[in-house]
Amino acid sequence: MSGPGEPFAGEPFSGESFSGPSRPTRHIDRPPDPPRRPFVSLALPDTYDGDTVQPRQAGPRRRSSIVAAAACVVLGLGLIGGAVTGSWLTGDSSGGSATPDAFTAAGDLWHSVPVDELFPATVKGEGAGPGGADRTWTRIAVAPASGCEDAFDPLLRKALAPAGCLRLLRATYTDATHSHVITVGLLFTKADSAAMAALHRRFEEQGLDSRRDLMPLPYAAKGTLAAGFGDGQRASWTLSVLTDAPVVVYAVSGFADGRDIGEPEPAADAMKADATTPVAQAGLGHAAQGLADRVERSLRKTVDPATEKPS
Repeated sequence: MSGPGEPFAGEPFSGESFSGPSRPTRHIDRPPDPPRRPFVSLALPDTYDGDTVQPRQAGPRRRSSIVAAAACVVLGLGLIGGAVTGSWLTGDSSGGSATPDAFTAAGDLWHSVPVDELFPATVKGEGAGPGGADRTWTRIAVAPASGCEDAFDPLLRKALAPAGCLRLLRATYTDATHSHVITVGLLFTKADSAAMAALHRRFEEQGLDSRRDLMPLPYAAKGTLAAGFGDGQRASWTLSVLTDAPVVVYAVSGFADGRDIGEPEPAADAMKADATTPVAQAGLGHAAQGLADRVERSLRKTVDPATEKPS
């Protein structure tokens, strides 16, 4: 801004703009002086609430923003942690690997957990039957813990050999009508997570879980409804190599009356909506798959608290 007696910025300099005491006053016709520039404040703008001016309070708002940002970070970490735990509890066995602690803990369950937790006396299968019908299975026999020498056919034992055999646990169930018998097994292996992942890929890529010459054997307990459940009575089966635990889960189903099955079917085929074979129509594919799924879920629920460290 110009000082007294000085021209405005941008106004051409002229000696006639000044007056001296020795010269008479002269009246010169010239345009009027331009209006002075308005005063501009460079202070922070005010906030308004109606007609009342309220100065901006930067401190509290900044603190609240920081708190909100921190809350978002904590929430995000919680969701990530929940997703990792959820992948184990919901049965995501073909995705990422479990943490080393969880993998090791799962491999120790065969000798540290009561049989009723791994093979519950009663298993409810909501929506596990054909058409989404509910099913209930009752345990009728538990096999002694064993190795794998006589528990699998030679070809299946050879296919599973890369993972090793630490311990095999088996139980046999029947349905509510006592018309089906199902053996479910948990093979605890000696393999690490990389070896289990490799075995899982091999079974999946080569379709080994659907070959009839690789069906698991049933456990035919004497003096029970499954006493006649032999090799020829195997109707449907499922087998899953887990990648987040050193465990192979399988189940094989048949009729409780001991009838021979000429054409057994893998559960995945027998469960198809358009399947019309006697095995499919009887729901034996659903029985094998439904019971195997729920025993696997029971295993996962059991291993979760085992991985928690005391506070």
